[in-house]
Amino acid sequence: MNRDPLTHTPVLCDTVIELFTQHPADIIVDGTVGLGGHASALLAALARARVIGVDQDAAALAEAGRRLGRFGDRVTLVHGNVRTLSQHLDALGIDEVGGLLLDVGVSSLQLNDAARGFSFRADGPLDMRMDQRQATSASAWLATATEEDIGRALREFGEERHWRRIARAIVAARETRPLETTGQLRAIIHRAVPSAYFRQRIDPATRTFQAVRLAVNDELAALEDTLAGGWTRLAVGGLLVVISFHSLEDRIVKHFMREKTATCTCPPGLPECVCGKRVEAEVLTKKPIVPTPSEVDGNPRARSAKLRACLRVV
Repeated sequence: MNRDPLTHTPVLCDTVIELFTQHPADIIVDGTVGLGGHASALLAALARARVIGVDQDAAALAEAGRRLGRFGDRVTLVHGNVRTLSQHLDALGIDEVGGLLLDVGVSSLQLNDAARGFSFRADGPLDMRMDQRQATSASAWLATATEEDIGRALREFGEERHWRRIARAIVAARETRPLETTGQLRAIIHRAVPSAYFRQRIDPATRTFQAVRLAVNDELAALEDTLAGGWTRLAVGGLLVVISFHSLEDRIVKHFMREKTATCTCPPGLPECVCGKRVEAEVLTKKPIVPTPSEVDGNPRARSAKLRACLRVV
């Protein structure tokens, strides 16, 4: 079902607002502004806040502009990847920010538009580019990647147990016909996997589509770069909030925050600390916050969301 982007409620919005109300900031970066749902709620709840909304998807930015226009100069939208946040802030003349919000992954707008190729629910071009300016689409990547590269992506990014069979089937299929549509890719996957695979809760194509999307957009490396670069522009006392949607993303966020709260990183057995490591963060979420059953009922996409947050202390 398509939802009006101007009325759709973003994932874990109440929790995001509560955290930023407890730790207010003059400038907040919404690094994956999407349709502007979180940004709109933040601007409405925090009268003094300014939001810098960054997104690589031009269509999403256009919707965000419609939604956020009523806030005037309290919002600035940037077409770009939050991976290069420092460059965007330099261009705006901003040295540091008091908050950084990341809602990681694919948006409802992208999933619901068959022409973008993110979903196999409706047939469309095999695209999957979050930034349409990017040269390599999913179709182009699958046409040139080796069987080993495809298999590695399915195994590491999709955690797909039948990665060998699917990778082999993709390479065999492209020898006779270019892979150009989501329907083609889904059919290849369905033919490749054992019949027992169809008895699981999700479609057998789900993990492969996820893996291809992550590979095409280099999403996991981008998340690592965003966390590292964003931290350097976060002021002392600043708040970092990350919402992720699968275990690979959440693992990266958890390890990043754990490293920022670590004390000594010296090898075991040294008589005294020589690394000089300081605790840089206070984690506010000992366990990730997940949506309530009522939120999942209203927004099924929220079911796998996990939110982690921390404060920069030095």
